[in-house]
Amino acid sequence: MATTSIEQKKREFLEYVEIERGRSLKTVVNYDRYLTKFIDEKKLISPTDITEDTVRTFRLWLNRQDGAKHKGIATGTMKRKTQNYYLIAIRSFLKYLAKRGVASLAPDKIELAKTESRELDLISHDELQRIMSAPDLSEEKGLRDKAMLELLFSTGLRVSELTALNRDIDLKKDELSVRGKGDKIRLVFISDDAKQALHKYLDKRDDMDDALFIQVPSKAGKKVLQKQSNLRLTSRSVERIVKQYAIQSGISKKVTPHVIRHSFATDLLSNGADLRSVQALLGHANITTTQVYTHVTDRHLKEIHKNFHGKQKK
Repeated sequence: MATTSIEQKKREFLEYVEIERGRSLKTVVNYDRYLTKFIDEKKLISPTDITEDTVRTFRLWLNRQDGAKHKGIATGTMKRKTQNYYLIAIRSFLKYLAKRGVASLAPDKIELAKTESRELDLISHDELQRIMSAPDLSEEKGLRDKAMLELLFSTGLRVSELTALNRDIDLKKDELSVRGKGDKIRLVFISDDAKQALHKYLDKRDDMDDALFIQVPSKAGKKVLQKQSNLRLTSRSVERIVKQYAIQSGISKKVTPHVIRHSFATDLLSNGADLRSVQALLGHANITTTQVYTHVTDRHLKEIHKNFHGKQKK
């Protein structure tokens, strides 16, 4: 009986991830890189070569690799979070093999490295309002940016979900369907402030581009930009815009579209929303991802304890 090639199974797995799981091309490329490094380092030929010992020694090898570099000089070992990316890829591959009845190591034998608690990048309500008020509403660019910021905070969208939106959204409704990670559809809700900002922005547009958020040229560059077939803003462009308004508002922290997504989640939880609802609104596949926000809202407990505990003593 011929031995099943691990390279062949890796190719089939990557096709499965892209087509059946609907993951992004970037995810597929990353999985390919992590698995190729594992296969090459351990000189694996067949799926049966994946054993607890090969995984253990590969983890040791990963842990001894240089991590972040500063001016070309290694500053320490590879971060555990980065090591976990490799382990997640290997575990997903093993799950695929098990599903296809291919003999290999059981996926549950792969345990991720323990990492430090994740610290959220957060801004205060006052800082958020300063950013929201920063765009110049006398210009088309300012109207676009105001609509973009309001929609980000109203919906908690990922920046990739925001840039994928088209202008044919129905603003008579308070809700919007978006396609998120893993090609999953979820419902998000548009606030009155966001709808008003979107109306003002769209009323000002005189182009035919399908995208909701597009490049806005200066008067001098308008003819050049009109010749482009695709005016849609990229995720990187939105990140630069948000950063610009944070600096303009005198905020020294690093502010990104994802920080506004954090503000959306913490605002809901601080005002009494339950974790499962916030999970659904954010589009998290696993509630443990959403639970990171409870550490932030738990800070309110200190004030509750201070204000209400032991008041009848004395």
